[in-house]
Amino acid sequence: MINKFNQLVNHPDLGKLILRVTIGVLMLLHGLHKMEPGGLAGIQGMLANINLPSFIAYGTLIGEVLCPILLIIGLFTRASAFIVAITMLVAILMVHSSSFWALDPKTGGWAAESAGIYLLAGLALMFLGSGRFAIRKD
Repeated sequence: MINKFNQLVNHPDLGKLILRVTIGVLMLLHGLHKMEPGGLAGIQGMLANINLPSFIAYGTLIGEVLCPILLIIGLFTRASAFIVAITMLVAILMVHSSSFWALDPKTGGWAAESAGIYLLAGLALMFLGSGRFAIRKD
């Protein structure tokens, strides 16, 4: 019975599509929020606190808007996933560095859990590639 189930669900390209679209859509929602007036202000403030120019915050739009769109459609998937992962690594370092080893008191999960999931899913997509359901297979 388990062999029949395994045969039934053995569709790695479908799994890659689901992962690409899920990470792409969820990350894009974060990016669209940052495109609203004042949406980058928090990031610009964090950059100013560590003496970096505020224009660097616009790079967030590449990692949270452009690359998620590319993931969704399956174009330059590996490079886009790498940029998403780097974006989330920077977010963890800037936003969650003080709570990196902490657990969330409300849920019991890792305090940087959502950023960590995006980081690791980005790395997974970088290694997996787009699959066949993509504009450009890689």
